[in-house]
Amino acid sequence: MSIVYQTDKRSGITYAYESKAYWDSEKKQSRSKRTLIGRVDPETGEIRKTDGRCRKNSPYQTVQLTEQDEILNRLKGMKISELKQEILRLEIENRELRNKLESQ
Repeated sequence: MSIVYQTDKRSGITYAYESKAYWDSEKKQSRSKRTLIGRVDPETGEIRKTDGRCRKNSPYQTVQLTEQDEILNRLKGMKISELKQEILRLEIENRELRNKLESQ
């Protein structure tokens, strides 16, 4: 039993597999069975467990929210009147910033 590292040429991601050797008596050759352990962190070399299917809700998947995602999550819980007030506030802020740019 050993750990084998394999790099995906398309994505550049390195995966770690547990390799088990066995004898195939029909073909009279040694064969190996690989089981995915996880992704290899390129910075630390640490193996992070993964299910290998890039599932969005996988417990192994770490979600990094973008600034846009954070804004959308904040707006989801707002009522229509609150959203209208937010739009008005942003329009005023936008107008002030444009005037500031024009004056420079």
